[in-house]
Amino acid sequence: MTAAGRGHDEDVWVDDEAGPVVRPYAMTRGRTRPVRGTFDLISMVVATRNPPAADAGPGLEHLPPEQQAIVRRCREPLSVAEISAHLNLPLGTVRVMLGDLLDAGLIRIHDPGPADQPHSRLYEALIDGLRQL
Repeated sequence: MTAAGRGHDEDVWVDDEAGPVVRPYAMTRGRTRPVRGTFDLISMVVATRNPPAADAGPGLEHLPPEQQAIVRRCREPLSVAEISAHLNLPLGTVRVMLGDLLDAGLIRIHDPGPADQPHSRLYEALIDGLRQL
């Protein structure tokens, strides 16, 4: 049942602090894949320049708020998974926004090297251990 007899098509305002609910596809303009780049969960993202503080002068105001938050958080390297968790956004949405930021030259991506990837024997041992439980 809907609150106060409202229909399903009306916008829902959660509360004054949260504001209106914005769907992830609205943040990415319906895109499901980044225009540029592939983003592994453990890829490290870092801003290419030190963005101004939130209350400072010109800088990132042309970006959507979520992308501004990504650039500001990435003053220090963060993994793609950490960005998603910090912003409480779906991983796919974050990857699309990272592609936009990469295309604009606002971030750099450091992909994990082959030595950073877990070896297949580790996965096999993990699966064997889980089966024994």
